[in-house]
Amino acid sequence: MNGILPLYKPKGMTSHDCVMKLRRLLQIKKIGHTGTLDPEVEGVLPICIGEATKIIPFLIHLKKEYVAHVSLGVTTTTEDSYGDIVTEKAVTSIPTKQEIDHVLRDFMGTIKQTPPLYSAIKVAGKRLYEYARENIPVERPTREVVIHQIEQTVPNKPLLEHEFQIKVRCSKGTYIRTLCVDIGKALGYPAHMSFLIRTESDAFTLAETVTFDEIERAIEEQTVESLLQSFDRCVEPYDAIEVNKEESIKVLQGQKFNLPQTMPKTNPFKMMHQGKLLAMYDLHPTKENEIKPVRVFNTYKE
Repeated sequence: MNGILPLYKPKGMTSHDCVMKLRRLLQIKKIGHTGTLDPEVEGVLPICIGEATKIIPFLIHLKKEYVAHVSLGVTTTTEDSYGDIVTEKAVTSIPTKQEIDHVLRDFMGTIKQTPPLYSAIKVAGKRLYEYARENIPVERPTREVVIHQIEQTVPNKPLLEHEFQIKVRCSKGTYIRTLCVDIGKALGYPAHMSFLIRTESDAFTLAETVTFDEIERAIEEQTVESLLQSFDRCVEPYDAIEVNKEESIKVLQGQKFNLPQTMPKTNPFKMMHQGKLLAMYDLHPTKENEIKPVRVFNTYKE
């Protein structure tokens, strides 16, 4: 089995839990996910199976989309509704839609974030949540992330008066919890994230996801491979070099090539034959006139 399973991750499971459960269900060891979701967050979690695990390093530039609820008036230790209350302030004046929209515009583009204390970011070889659990002070690193789109949207169910919903398209590594806190601060209130769902990840949407119940049913019916998506689509943003049949054999053997006459604009780039992905290549780090393989995919059949 080789491909990507767009899993609907349920609440209450870690991303690692999902991988371990699928290893048991599918009897396959070579399985990995493309981006961690917190245990209490649900939504799109692409699972790479077999040769598709080789594609994971090339997904860092793909966008992710979330729908979140911003709750004003309270900050917590975890920046979501599961932490202990740190700060409280009565919301005496509910921000208008215009005021919220004005603030959201300031978060468009490249912004700086300080990751939550309860997060898996490593500092001096130790994860931040480990420092938090041991009550050890630690300086959290500030980093840049990109917000491609952010807007206030209409929720499917009524929210509390001091809550509102946002939709965010962003780069990998963006903490939506922190974004909610910073939006609240810009509105003049402590805030936290009271709900989050990932609606898109690595080119896969919520509508394409399958649940564990559907996977187990497909296993019983011996149709589970029909649930897998091609991993070619995850590398669509990369330029491609089309090779002939003779060259395709060399690509699959992991051979180097001389620089092509027309160089791709991306690095790395795809090596294709008759529309099929053979490998990812990039410029040789020391030989200016060569390109070399980064990943070769053993799924190609003539």
